[in-house]
Amino acid sequence: MTTNKRRKVVRYRGSKTHGGGSKKKRRGSGHRGGVGMAGTGKRADQKKPTILKLYGSSYFGRHGFIRPTTVTVKAINVGMLNDMLPRLVSEKKATEEKGAFVVDLKDLGYDKLLGSGHVTRKIKVKAKAVSANAAEKVAAAGGEALAEQKVEMAVEKNESQ
Repeated sequence: MTTNKRRKVVRYRGSKTHGGGSKKKRRGSGHRGGVGMAGTGKRADQKKPTILKLYGSSYFGRHGFIRPTTVTVKAINVGMLNDMLPRLVSEKKATEEKGAFVVDLKDLGYDKLLGSGHVTRKIKVKAKAVSANAAEKVAAAGGEALAEQKVEMAVEKNESQ
């Protein structure tokens, strides 16, 4: 005849600590002194030789400066700017002078003008940076793109010819 084995948790019913020893001992990582490599500090003399062997002397203390890897540039395409112009003029974020729209991208919160899209209006744009393609398209429509920083593409010449 088979008997059903009771679950362990059920067996602990009535027991004060459920097999965890003293009440204080099952309080999480604080009882152990921390999580992971905790306790491997300068005063843990018995662990110090092992740590130095595994990780080297750079394990202790902070060293150097880590430069942020991402630089965010908020950009807008020429085509999108072209479509936004009437709304920008009505909101007084752009002006119309001598048949050309004058826009300062810094006032709109953009850093760079990119060259995707079509330009159908005469635009005079001032921006922190302007891509070569964007400047070409604006100039072709009779406008002007002024950049604080000139973005130049380095072209290598083939000397073997």
